[in-house]
Amino acid sequence: MNRSLQALDPQIRLFIEDVCRQGAQLRGGREPGWPERRAIAAQARTRWREGGPRMRDVSDVQLESPHGAFGLRVLYPQSMTTAAPSPALVYLHGGGWCMFGLDTHDRLLREYADAARLPVLAIDYGLAPEHPYPAALDQTAIALDWLQAHGAGLGIDAGQLALGGDSAGANLAVATALRLREAGQLARIRALLLNYGAWTPALSDAARQNLGTSEDMLSGAEMDEFWVAYLGPEAERVADPLAAPLHADLHGLPPALLLWGDRDVLAEQNAAMARRLAEAGVPTRTQVYPGAPHSFIEAMAVSDKARDAIARGAEWLRRHLPLPTPQGQPA
Repeated sequence: MNRSLQALDPQIRLFIEDVCRQGAQLRGGREPGWPERRAIAAQARTRWREGGPRMRDVSDVQLESPHGAFGLRVLYPQSMTTAAPSPALVYLHGGGWCMFGLDTHDRLLREYADAARLPVLAIDYGLAPEHPYPAALDQTAIALDWLQAHGAGLGIDAGQLALGGDSAGANLAVATALRLREAGQLARIRALLLNYGAWTPALSDAARQNLGTSEDMLSGAEMDEFWVAYLGPEAERVADPLAAPLHADLHGLPPALLLWGDRDVLAEQNAAMARRLAEAGVPTRTQVYPGAPHSFIEAMAVSDKARDAIARGAEWLRRHLPLPTPQGQPA
């Protein structure tokens, strides 16, 4: 067993070993392009998104944008018992802006909906490099505007939302909040749920050497590749605050919960982001999971730490997005 795997929590290691083995078999020694890489990554994770809570209903919507059509998925948990419009979580999946989608994150979305007892609206934004920055950010803004106009018909209170995401999705969640703040529309966002976010193209030598090797779940070289696909070949030099929120003015953002593992090449920048949010006066809570690498929440089927992270996120959502009072009951 290699050094990086030995350092992982044993339950999470089961997930990592299986996904890496499946991916290697599907690649067969080839270096495929982005479309095939996405298909392989999704197929390697098939068994890990099975099971979990069943939804009362799932609805898919197609929207148009200058960057092309994109999808939304609204998931309604069995626990929804009121006809009044409900607060909701708007979730942006990870994958380095280049990979994954609603199907790879299906179980995670269902787990959040069930545990928080809230609808979850997931955005299937266009992927880089075919759709580079700011396509995903623009599509998120279009989705929120559409939700403002049509949310009531979906049973969603568009004035009571949380933004959440993992990895690149956490980046997009904060960037979206920053855009809304500048437009004077941030009041509808009540909380941020940020799982192991990618906050800046810069990685320290220590992070690369100790946590971002080719043996780790996410290497420094892979992260560099994602940033270049998202921002172009001068990614580190040209990154603006909406692309790299670690360098943004963060004042006035809603309360934020940041979760990450100590075996993640992005751990260092997540700690830095938490400090910057707190210094900007943003109510900020953190939880660091020992022995957890990047993407560890995907191991929810077997990992106590992944399940704890989901439960913490759901509790955070319930705290900041109180459910409507059923008719006939006192407020």
